Amino acid sequence: MTEITGDARPPEAATLGAVFPRALGEDFGRLHPMMQRRFGVSIDGGYACIGRGVMTSIRRGPWWTLPFLQIGRLRNILIPDVGRDVPFTIENHAYVDPFGRETVTFVREYRVPGRRRPSRFDATMVFDPSRGAVVDYLGTHQHLAVDLTLEVEPDGSLLLRSGAQRFREGWIDFRFPMLFSGYAELRERFDDADGVFRVRLEVRNRVFGFLFGYEGWFVSEFPDAGGLPAQVLPKRHEARY
Repeated sequence: MTEITGDARPPEAATLGAVFPRALGEDFGRLHPMMQRRFGVSIDGGYACIGRGVMTSIRRGPWWTLPFLQIGRLRNILIPDVGRDVPFTIENHAYVDPFGRETVTFVREYRVPGRRRPSRFDATMVFDPSRGAVVDYLGTHQHLAVDLTLEVEPDGSLLLRSGAQRFREGWIDFRFPMLFSGYAELRERFDDADGVFRVRLEVRNRVFGFLFGYEGWFVSEFPDAGGLPAQVLPKRHEARY
């Protein structure tokens, strides 16, 4: 059972409906058909997306970027690991959170050689109808709410960029100083020739430069939505966008 914080009343605006199609509008139809299926995971869609593949490269910046990543590891926000050909999984499930919002999980698990336990990067995404934007809650406790901008590229791929970040914990509520965080740019596309999804991420700090990045590929299954796996749910839900 997850903790609920903030105002438990559902927002006044409609909060149900597929997250990415609502955010992209007509541009959703410009995505590659397989990308439409992947980012169309929703309550009404009735299916999940389970990806399994390999991160061909996981990188981090110079030694002095390690504190950023170690802090992120505590709540599954960033991982300080590096490696090549690292097996990973990603799970996308749709559910209605305690505030009545349709939510999609983006839970990634990496099995880095030499580590006893897999590393995880947890995220849950909702659509903010007041701004027409996707909000990405990072980590196990949704402490960090990040604004995302989405762009469909000419080849049908999807470009996601992170923007403002807000830290929320009980009465604590402030805009997170970007000096201590990073801006992410994620590109995901479907490779018709190889029949796989390809993904590339870079996280940069405007002062300190490159912090973290990865690139790799995965194949996806789209099983019917059944019981929501408990391990993909955050331990705490945050009402504030």
